[in-house]
Amino acid sequence: MIRRTFLSLTAATMIAAPAFAGGHSKDIVDTAVGAGTFTTLVAAVEAAGLVDTLKGEGPFTVFAPTDDAFAALPEGTVEGLLADIPALTKVLTYHVVPGKVMSTDLSNNMMATTVEGSDVTIMTEGGVTVNGANVVAADIEASNGVIHVIDAVILPGM
Repeated sequence: MIRRTFLSLTAATMIAAPAFAGGHSKDIVDTAVGAGTFTTLVAAVEAAGLVDTLKGEGPFTVFAPTDDAFAALPEGTVEGLLADIPALTKVLTYHVVPGKVMSTDLSNNMMATTVEGSDVTIMTEGGVTVNGANVVAADIEASNGVIHVIDAVILPGM
């Protein structure tokens, strides 16, 4: 099962690799901008004033929801978060874990404490998930950490 998970993560990473061309000379923010599929996430990071933090030394592990993940939220959710910066910051920092956590560091039913302060649960059986969101591309290295692309926005207890 672990081998199959690793192989599926490797395949997903290879499929996503062209979107992240340029290696890991770019920081997390510039890597996300360059991918072109994180415009909502980048706009939210800018609105919350977290750009300088995520361009900082790190290292950080970011579980990055795609634009499609944000679009799948109930209508008005993104707009509501953008109007409530403390809530937006809480949601965004819930997607970040201090340190550089690669897919090879993961184990089933693993708990990771986010920058927001709450834990997320990582499962590795039948594919990798973070609080139920599927990791669709893993181990995208940046100069100050790593990005794992997820297909849903994960929400902390508000």
